Amino acid sequence: MKHRRINKRRTAIAGAGAAAVVAAAFTLSNANASTTPTPDPLSALAATKLASTVASDLGADTAGSYYDAKAKKLVVNVVDKAAAEKVRAKGAEARLVQHTLGELNSARKALADKATIPGTSWSVDPVSNKVVVTADRTVKGAKLAKLNTVADGLGKRVEVKRTAGEYKTFIAGGDAIHSGGGRCSLGFNVTVGGEPAFITAGHCGKQGSEWSESAGGPAIGTMEDSQFPGNDFALVKYSGSAEHPSAVDLYNGSTQAIAKAGEATVGQQVQRSGSTTQVHDGEVTGLNETVNYSEGTVEGLIKTTVCAEPGDSGGSLFAGDTALGLTSGGSGDCSAGGTTFFQPVPEALQAFGAEIG
Repeated sequence: MKHRRINKRRTAIAGAGAAAVVAAAFTLSNANASTTPTPDPLSALAATKLASTVASDLGADTAGSYYDAKAKKLVVNVVDKAAAEKVRAKGAEARLVQHTLGELNSARKALADKATIPGTSWSVDPVSNKVVVTADRTVKGAKLAKLNTVADGLGKRVEVKRTAGEYKTFIAGGDAIHSGGGRCSLGFNVTVGGEPAFITAGHCGKQGSEWSESAGGPAIGTMEDSQFPGNDFALVKYSGSAEHPSAVDLYNGSTQAIAKAGEATVGQQVQRSGSTTQVHDGEVTGLNETVNYSEGTVEGLIKTTVCAEPGDSGGSLFAGDTALGLTSGGSGDCSAGGTTFFQPVPEALQAFGAEIG
């Protein structure tokens, strides 16, 4: 067998050429990296506004977004590189994912059609790029088998989780409000046509019910409208001379002024005030959540890690001076922790023609 000899000079030239290629590739890589803009740090409020802009401008090219509170940036899911470039140009971080928002919403529809079971909830989770379905402890036997069968049929688009608690409305927010033998919490003071009113949870009472600041006390207002299930909000118009500042009780002798209403963002840090457990904080983990209570299904809720208990219903979810939600229901308590759902405030304001104030 003959061995071909390679000229040493040719070897040196080849080696130099390879080194040049590596160096060129390294330089090109660095050049490309340097042209990719690093998003400026964003507050949660700024990220929420940017998320709305990106979703409006890119439409179906995005697959959800979330706020990375640690890095202070908005992360936008996309399914192709062209969309990723557009996202970066707007000041957000682009993340390539497998499922489009259309595919995930299709899975949500299938769940609604085939698995609307009391004790379950679901929403699109932008972090995992899946529809996360949660079943409480009451979902078992044939009901659990049905849920799992439907979820399995939707493949990797859906993930099923369990919670040890039980989903229920927290009937029994801000300061306490009473009607008959029930107690809830005031959400936010508003004005309707220049007249003072407040919003709370729809499951707290019926249209025409009277509300007071103490059990058996004089009425301060009448519930003009109440929507539940489907939605979970109600409007009470003041009829007395009770003070109605645009603020949330922090239960430490001070209040948080509320100047406006806004949309929540996944990853955002939030606080809740309620008459049973007072003030607690946590994080937004889901939007547009479908929750199947025993009384019926409510759509479009905010999902959080904030705890709540009976009597906190209707209470305030807020971030700084921005009103975000009204306490609806959930599982767990403020000793062991749990999940709480909130009715978005902007939707309630729009339904009633109301303004924060």
